[in-house]
Amino acid sequence: MAPEPPLASVRSRENSVQDDDTTNAETDQKNLDCEEILRRNAIHCRLGWLWNQGDSSKEVCVTDEGGCKTGVTFHPHWSNGTAGIRSYEPLLGDFNYWEIHVGNRVFGTSLMFGVSTKKARLHANEFTNMLGEDDQGWGLSHRGRVYHGGESHPYCKPFQEYTVVVVGILLDRVTGQLSFFKDGQNLGVAFKGLDRVVDDLYPTVCSTAAKTAMTVGRRQRSFLDLQDRCRHAIATSISSNTSFKGTEKEAVDKLPLPSTHLPLM
Repeated sequence: MAPEPPLASVRSRENSVQDDDTTNAETDQKNLDCEEILRRNAIHCRLGWLWNQGDSSKEVCVTDEGGCKTGVTFHPHWSNGTAGIRSYEPLLGDFNYWEIHVGNRVFGTSLMFGVSTKKARLHANEFTNMLGEDDQGWGLSHRGRVYHGGESHPYCKPFQEYTVVVVGILLDRVTGQLSFFKDGQNLGVAFKGLDRVVDDLYPTVCSTAAKTAMTVGRRQRSFLDLQDRCRHAIATSISSNTSFKGTEKEAVDKLPLPSTHLPLM
């Protein structure tokens, strides 16, 4: 019989296979557009989180878009530094996806998109890549570089200046990966290890450019449990019936709920 290979050699091959599987999975994921990724991971729970004016730089104005605080304007008069803002609510669930619609004032030192903890600062009196300057933030700059822990590396092509763009962000807490999309195109995994972050994470944007306008669009996550799925189905039904067929009370009365009157045996 042939001698058994050394244990270290076997483990080395096993690790190599695992690394290859991980690389292939990431490559397959990068080839998918945002709609396919949302479908595959059942990221169907629609959210309504808003920007938090109380957790922002003094150089950020939250704008009322259709009765909701979904829009922000940075440096409404002129800019002499960097301003940022976080959402009211932290991100929950295994998967979160949201989109930031950016107006045509794409220029300057840095427009940034990503996530941060409550410990990350939101104002600087200098022009800087603020989101990711420490280990409390993970950010993508419109210049195509990603930042975390005070370090950066190239990630994608720079955004075209003075051109509107939609930036999608996908947080996968199962694998701990943060990915970005540009106008629906998957740019790939930018960061890993976010599954080890203990603190709550919040959607965060910042800008150095004067009069930059950003609006949050679709916001979706995976369901937390069966109760969460049922709540979402009920809320969606009430919202639909209220919009087209009457008052909220009438919409509740029309819910197809099981009867409380059980038949006698």
